[in-house]
Amino acid sequence: MNDDTESRLSGAGATVPEAQETEPAPPLPDDALVIVPVRGTVLFPGVVMPLTLGRKRSIAAAQEAVRSKRPIGFILQREAMNEEPAPADLFRVGTVAAVLRYVTGTSGVHHVICEGEQRFRTIEYLPGYPYFVARVERVGEPAETGTEIEARVHQLRKLVDETMELLPEAPEGLGQALAQTVSAASLADMVASFLDLTPEEKQDILETFDLQARLDKILEKLTHRLEVMRLSDQIGKQTKAAMDERQREFLLREQLKTIQRELGEDQSGAEVEELRNAITEAKMPAEAEEHARKELARLEHMPEAAAEYGMIRTYLDWLIELPWSKLSEETIDINAARATLERDHYGLEKVKKRILEYLAVRKLNPEGRSPILCFVGPPGVGKTSLGQSIARAMGLEFVRQSLGGVHDEAEIRGHRRTYIGALPGNIIQGIRKAGTRNPVFMLDEMDKLGAGFQGDPSSALLEVLDPEQNNTFRDNYLAVPFDLSKVFFIGTANVLDSIPGPLRDRMEVISLPGYTENEKLQIARRYLVERQLQANGLRAEQLEITDAALTSIIRDYTREAGCRNLEREIGAVCRHAAVQFAEGRQEAMQIDAPQIQDILGPRQFESEVAMRTSVPGVATGLAWTPAGGDILFVEATRVPGKGGLILTGQLGDVMKESAQAALSLVKGRTEALGIASDLFEKSDIHIHVPAGAIPKDGPSAGVAIYIALVSLLTGKTTRTDTAMTGEISLRGLVLPVGGIKEKAVAAVMAGITRLLMPARNRKDLEDIPQDARDRVQFVWLESVDDAVRAALEDVGDSSGTLKRA
Repeated sequence: MNDDTESRLSGAGATVPEAQETEPAPPLPDDALVIVPVRGTVLFPGVVMPLTLGRKRSIAAAQEAVRSKRPIGFILQREAMNEEPAPADLFRVGTVAAVLRYVTGTSGVHHVICEGEQRFRTIEYLPGYPYFVARVERVGEPAETGTEIEARVHQLRKLVDETMELLPEAPEGLGQALAQTVSAASLADMVASFLDLTPEEKQDILETFDLQARLDKILEKLTHRLEVMRLSDQIGKQTKAAMDERQREFLLREQLKTIQRELGEDQSGAEVEELRNAITEAKMPAEAEEHARKELARLEHMPEAAAEYGMIRTYLDWLIELPWSKLSEETIDINAARATLERDHYGLEKVKKRILEYLAVRKLNPEGRSPILCFVGPPGVGKTSLGQSIARAMGLEFVRQSLGGVHDEAEIRGHRRTYIGALPGNIIQGIRKAGTRNPVFMLDEMDKLGAGFQGDPSSALLEVLDPEQNNTFRDNYLAVPFDLSKVFFIGTANVLDSIPGPLRDRMEVISLPGYTENEKLQIARRYLVERQLQANGLRAEQLEITDAALTSIIRDYTREAGCRNLEREIGAVCRHAAVQFAEGRQEAMQIDAPQIQDILGPRQFESEVAMRTSVPGVATGLAWTPAGGDILFVEATRVPGKGGLILTGQLGDVMKESAQAALSLVKGRTEALGIASDLFEKSDIHIHVPAGAIPKDGPSAGVAIYIALVSLLTGKTTRTDTAMTGEISLRGLVLPVGGIKEKAVAAVMAGITRLLMPARNRKDLEDIPQDARDRVQFVWLESVDDAVRAALEDVGDSSGTLKRA
């Protein structure tokens, strides 16, 4: 290594400088040493190192050492940027070195080649010299005996060998020199010299005089560096393997293209030409076609191995496969459409009438805009199947997209193509699936749309469902407008409250009430029984379910607005029969009402109106729920107290206020009702609405609460065949409420024959199914006095006159 360094310097044109005349310096004491500060490097004993000298003080010191043939001391300075360091700026420990060669280059730069000999510690710096001179204490190496030292030297040599394998660019002969080093101290210093450490870390090792501690520090540093080198080598190999694989794939693809061109089988050119013809046949609008051809030109000049190739190809496939100009032929026959609707659905006359009106207008004006209908009703009343019937009646394709739980705007508008795995939104996907630009597109469960940090999908639907805008609907993935004006959109929802106002404003809402008992019987006879017979592998001649049996199922085992539970119970009856047939015990069966309880178990529902209202203080109210209407009972009792009001049954704030208003109204009419005025001073009134686990709210129970209080305080019971609804005011007026249709249907199913309703809800009578109207007597209320006369007997009105209902 010494020869290589020397020859490299000499080969650069360096020459040994001649002596220069300078003022004589005081002679050096025997224990003094010429000191040269160095920056960024540390010289270790036993190591030969070339150094470059640039500062005049350092050059003078080196020249003096060469003239006097004395060793020189090298010490690391603390701050490398300090051009004129003082003794305090130097570390205290350095290395005594012999100058092997002094060379001056042609540019005046001075170089010395030194060999470290021994550590030293400075005692004091001597003044009067043009360079640093210090009294020093030389530090010898400790004894190298003992198993601790041998073990560390063995481990160090092992790590050095592993390191040399990972360093192909290491200086030539370094591994051999390290292997030939016998002394533990020399081996430690040589390894520390070539380790990739900071000058401060090397200085720390130089100042460690204890050999065992020095070996521990070097082992720690070398182990860390070796681990880094292993990981770096592993990463390098992986990167090289990946690059080699890509290069190999690229070369093979290029060779394949060349072979295909020679054989006249160049698939890439044929593929591009096929895409070009497909774009022409798609008959896109001018803007979309221009955009598609621009992307095709990019694809043509792009290698198949490129990451963007597949993305552009997928995008072009979407553009080509969309039905830009394909329209299904509408076969509108009003009589056939009416027959289809009657065949598929029983009842729903108002809905069928509106659908036939649309078909008639569409037949007379084919270019008119399609309406956007929204079917609202409880579960199981046939909203989704109505959309399928409309599509069959018009001869159009039917697409259904459920919006329940959708909370990302991109589900409607699609993702931009910059995202990995981007796709168009559900609207464009549905149009592609239909294969035509004028399908019947059902947006199911619109009331269950969510909203999150990704955006509000209901806002994205505003453009889709606006006839003034949807002819230029722009999906984020396509980035070109698509015409949705020919699509017949139909929405469905259970409730309207959760649909935002602007979105609700864009749709024509058609309400579907719950079915009455007779309607359910007809639906079961026409559709459900036949469907369950087929599902359970039975024939009509094998099993007959009588009307009485179906009526028993409807009354005693289901209480819902729709027919889903009814179909499940019919399925249970069919499965019971299937077991009998499979075991060979029966060849034909007839199921009648008495057998239903044996098959389905005890009755799930029974009429409890008569039992509940047979005591004073109980009134039957009507409630609306998202699943349809229902009846509820209001119970009141009087306990000793101081005139307080106790409310239980998980009532909402509005219902609590209704109860307070009803009690205040009763207190104001005690004389007319024949109630002792001091009764409230000695009693607390407790109002409870059963089914305490179910939250209840709303003002429509006001009349029922008032009647329950009057019944309690007068000792008169309410009529068992009567139910009531309506909000009350402190003036005794009965105010209108909502959900009249659902409440009336629920009352009929519960066996109620008289309904007390606000007079201002008389307009809603048309919405109640005719079958329900025929089975119920309606009593229209202007004030609470009308309710008292209709619900109770022998109770006075506000004028004090006793009247009989």
